[in-house]
Amino acid sequence: MPLNFLRRKKSEAPTKKSSSSGAAAGGAAGAASAAGAATTAARTPVASRTGVAFDGLTEEWRLVGRMNIDGRLLDSLNKREAIEIHDVQWAPLDGSGPFAPAPGLKSVDPYDLIIVLAGEDTMPELSEEEKAAHRVHKVSYDVALEAPPFRVLGTVLMHPGSEPDRLLDRATEMFVAVTDAQAFLGDQEIGENVETVLLNRFYLRGVEQIDKRTGLKHQKLPGAPLGGISWQDRS
Repeated sequence: MPLNFLRRKKSEAPTKKSSSSGAAAGGAAGAASAAGAATTAARTPVASRTGVAFDGLTEEWRLVGRMNIDGRLLDSLNKREAIEIHDVQWAPLDGSGPFAPAPGLKSVDPYDLIIVLAGEDTMPELSEEEKAAHRVHKVSYDVALEAPPFRVLGTVLMHPGSEPDRLLDRATEMFVAVTDAQAFLGDQEIGENVETVLLNRFYLRGVEQIDKRTGLKHQKLPGAPLGGISWQDRS
């Protein structure tokens, strides 16, 4: 799939064709028969559904389907290589149309995805040793991340000595995992039962430490600290 394919305007989707995406556009144009296609898909035996479920959002579209990967979704996205997908449906991000089958979409470029909503089967359970390593080697921060048009609230893990602002720097890791997360498009929350949001740092425009109970920036308390480094000094 060519870069920027999923960023085009939805009004172009039914007519614009290319060698790698014409079939996908045809799938969107056939939205009138989506109900019948969805019914057929619903009757597909569960055993035939392979791969890892994904729910990805671009500047214009929301795509749901399955990715042909082994291991963690985060690791596959951070390889920065096109990923094979199947059983894909898509819909305009603004909710102006329903989900429609897109059988011509055979791969997705991680560069096109702004956020990916991850569930249990996309983030395998860590072993006790891995959990201990995370607790020892990472520091958790509650943050609000701005990746227009999305805002994501949750917790990120950083190496000791690194502040959340460092997420704005270019790094080898293209996507960062935000746990215990909520994703918003304007005032509307996106997704249900979302455990983790994988956010593309290339789209990240703002990072703010927050109180997760309120979703607002920490307010400095009156008076001076008694000594040492307080949370106020790190906010």
